[in-house]
Amino acid sequence: MSDRPILEVRDLRKHFFASNGLFAEKTAVRAVDGVSFSVMPRESFAVVGESGCGKTTLGKLVLALEKPTGGRVLFDGTDMSTLTGRDLRKLRRRIQVIFQDPYSSLNPRMTVEDIITEPWIIHDMHPDPKARAKKLAKLLDDCGIAKTFLTRHPHEFSGGQRQRVGIARALALDPELVVADEPVSALDVSIQAQILNLLKDLQQERKLAYLFISHDFSVVRHLCTRIAVMYLGRVVETADSETLFNDPQHPYTEALLSAVPVPDPSIEKRRKRIILTGDVPSPMKPPSGCRFHPRCRYLRESCRADDQVLIQAKPGHEAACEVLPFKDAPSAAALIAL
Repeated sequence: MSDRPILEVRDLRKHFFASNGLFAEKTAVRAVDGVSFSVMPRESFAVVGESGCGKTTLGKLVLALEKPTGGRVLFDGTDMSTLTGRDLRKLRRRIQVIFQDPYSSLNPRMTVEDIITEPWIIHDMHPDPKARAKKLAKLLDDCGIAKTFLTRHPHEFSGGQRQRVGIARALALDPELVVADEPVSALDVSIQAQILNLLKDLQQERKLAYLFISHDFSVVRHLCTRIAVMYLGRVVETADSETLFNDPQHPYTEALLSAVPVPDPSIEKRRKRIILTGDVPSPMKPPSGCRFHPRCRYLRESCRADDQVLIQAKPGHEAACEVLPFKDAPSAAALIAL
């Protein structure tokens, strides 16, 4: 495995500008506001947070579907913002995406075969019919799609089957990095487990790196080795999966983990639930100081004035909070079932 990250995000920013009226001054909506992280080859890296925290916008920036206001996205050492036309198209073969909604991400007029093979036509790959048929058969087998499905249309399938088609399409170009934007949130729980296991198997077989975007901690724990927690456009904590679950070092992470259901009734009854007060502030007018301070139960006066940046709480574990460590932090068993 290479020592160089396959993906580097450096102080990435994306501001949208909105106005309340024709002559009103435009205000910046800070969707992504100074995010930095890296993803190693064959690694599963998760970005977790509530709706509206900037996760999906971050994914679009990584895919070069949005242009950043500031900062850089480097894929295999190449700054994607400097690429255009043919160079960007060539690089995009190495980065693919699995969309959230399998019901709207597939063209209803196309057959399964057309959907999966369309990337080969666009990128002029596998022109030989025999080679294409062999490649397609292997892809179908890897993704658990029956050959009899090739002539059917998306409306003839369940959500889980459609998502398998979406995964096959994403893997058709043999990418090195896959951005998975809430790929199981629209599926039934039983189907979620099947798709997650499929993604895990495909990663090992095809040596993939994942940037996994989700709001569900129980999902990312099953698949991802490292996790970054986002709040209001910023990363507030990052650590490896086990460390984050066992010892959260930011009040927001602690609250999110306490809300994850536990299947063991005895643990569920004993554990401490943390209820956040208030609503998520507007990204148009973020609070001064720490952005989480209006909802934080560990609030100090300095939190209102001093902006919090990521600091090393422990080796390999960073958090944007000066109130460390928590004296009454719940144990891992009380937060979520292993």
